[in-house]
Amino acid sequence: MPRKGARRPVRPLGDLTDPHALPALGEAFLAHMAAVGMSPQTIKSCRFALREFFEWLKERGVARPADVTRAVLLRYRAHVMSKRRHDDDRPLALQSRIMRLLPAKAFFRFLVKEGYLASNPASDLELPKLKRGLPRHVLSVEETEQILAVPDTKTTLGLRDRAILELLYSSGLRRSELIALAVDDVDAGRGLVTVRSGKGGKARVVPVGERALQWIQRYLDEARAELVLDDSDDDGALFLSSWGGALGPNTLSAMAKRYVDAAGVNKGSCHLFRHTMATQMLEHGADVRFIQEMLGHALLETTQIYTKVSVLKLKEVHARTHPASRPRPPHDDDDSASS
Repeated sequence: MPRKGARRPVRPLGDLTDPHALPALGEAFLAHMAAVGMSPQTIKSCRFALREFFEWLKERGVARPADVTRAVLLRYRAHVMSKRRHDDDRPLALQSRIMRLLPAKAFFRFLVKEGYLASNPASDLELPKLKRGLPRHVLSVEETEQILAVPDTKTTLGLRDRAILELLYSSGLRRSELIALAVDDVDAGRGLVTVRSGKGGKARVVPVGERALQWIQRYLDEARAELVLDDSDDDGALFLSSWGGALGPNTLSAMAKRYVDAAGVNKGSCHLFRHTMATQMLEHGADVRFIQEMLGHALLETTQIYTKVSVLKLKEVHARTHPASRPRPPHDDDDSASS
């Protein structure tokens, strides 16, 4: 029996005996993604989407890429757009539906580029547009401090969790980026953390505040060794689980949400700290392009949602504090004074 936290073997996309069939070519596509530096989480999501796609095609007798026509893809798109959740029968979120269709488009683009297909049946397959909305919740400075104060830093896990929360707040790292950090990725002397595989496989260097670095150092000095069950299994991951392996994404989210709820804020989990860092820095004068670099956004437009949040906060403060912000009934003398 594998120990708790051990990685499960990857299930192939299907029967791989035919090198020209969809499952084998799908595995070649996923291997290509890994070779060009795509993140393990992205590849895992793509594998899930392709498996669903190939199983749907198999049920309809389609086994090879050349048999996939535009009409077939339109039917699959309709199938995905009508898909519902298993647990409560609600429609899938729009982003979930898009993430089931995007890998199919990318797969056929790969097949044409590598010479497996002469033409791309998915080239003009339109996908629904995902509207980028404002973050639903952003913490105030006071709320952030309340959450950071919750972990019991007298315990091993409490000290680890405080270091994690401080780093999330200070750096704005994504959940997957924090999980992938190694001990050697933290440069305390220069106040930097190296993200070696961000979204899209892109690396970047992120500044980290002195307070977060102090908590990370305390965790390294006092807690991390307590979490290593066997030195031979220590792969150098910065933050370890209670069973000595790297933290899982769901474990990290549940941990962050537990502290958010305990502080009485109840607004989210890991990504909440990313939104909060960006918004608070903008409110205190940071240039939006600096925030773009910190967050690892490819497009400035993605980062500019935080400027909207900052303006909304400014309007709220204006309405609460400006003497003329509240409406009052006009008086006759106002009219005479203006005439």
